[in-house]
Amino acid sequence: MRFDILTIFPESLSGFFLIGILGQAQAKGLIEVHLHDLREFTDDPHRIVDDRPYGGGPGMVMKVEPFVRGIEAIRLKMKIESGENVRVILLSSQGRLFRQDDAIRFSKLDGLILLCGRYQGVDERVLAFADEEISIGDYVLSGGEAAAAVIVEATSRMIPGIVGRFESVKEDSFYAKECLGPPQYTRPPLFRGHFVPQVLLSGDHLKIEAFRERKAWEKTTRNRPDLLGVDLDRENADG
Repeated sequence: MRFDILTIFPESLSGFFLIGILGQAQAKGLIEVHLHDLREFTDDPHRIVDDRPYGGGPGMVMKVEPFVRGIEAIRLKMKIESGENVRVILLSSQGRLFRQDDAIRFSKLDGLILLCGRYQGVDERVLAFADEEISIGDYVLSGGEAAAAVIVEATSRMIPGIVGRFESVKEDSFYAKECLGPPQYTRPPLFRGHFVPQVLLSGDHLKIEAFRERKAWEKTTRNRPDLLGVDLDRENADG
């Protein structure tokens, strides 16, 4: 699979994709990650990618032309090298929330083109040339670079061969289930008065599986009641 990222700060991501499973996956030829400087797709000598917003207001807005030129240039190359099953994603705090199901869906594509906004936002007309607008959470970042890194890693993990044992991926939080993953422990069995639960040392796999399932739902109830349809804010107000 191929990932192409359009950003004004490609250097901010270059090191991230060289380490861990992403670096190994690229070395094996399982994925490609290409970083593109958005300024290369401008047509003025100053390589300007932003301008004042129409209608007034604070901040600057990223221009539509560089993004569209970048998308078209990358699409042309990807169709030659990777097939036509490609989607363009605008990373935005106004987008739909990115979920595990999206990572699974994206992993079946030939490629993703990820558009990283900055400043006050991106000209809304960019969406006419994108397939989806996605956010990684209900907060605002200075740009889309961190979101692009999240989506590349989450999607890559769903590609067979990238994680050493795919069975471990199936144990992850949110993978084909409605609860978080179970708590995990390793050596030593005792640390400063805190013991590893005895059942995990028992060797009884049925009991271990039942314990992990129960603890996963307990952790979900405690940390993410929204996944269970519980309105925690309302419960706190009522309580």
